[in-house]
Amino acid sequence: MDHFAIDPTWWVTVVELPVLGGMALMLWRARQDADRRMDGLEHRLDVGLGQSREALSAYKLEVAKSYVTTATLKDVEQRLTEHLVRIEAKLDGCQSCLK
Repeated sequence: MDHFAIDPTWWVTVVELPVLGGMALMLWRARQDADRRMDGLEHRLDVGLGQSREALSAYKLEVAKSYVTTATLKDVEQRLTEHLVRIEAKLDGCQSCLK
């Protein structure tokens, strides 16, 4: 009956070490897989964020083009021109005073 007794060293060597090694290998592979997936998600996020920025920039440009009408721009240009002419006239008047 003595040959049915299990030696603790034999049990550790034959059963526990291979099981622990298998678990360590499984954890290492799971970590590697998770890292690869995270890298893929990070890349997809960067690409999506870049596309969103480009779309927002294009939308802002389109709004800027269509928001201000030509008539409004002409009115602003006319007012600026009149104001600059008045400033020029004042400067011309001041230069004659200095002489």
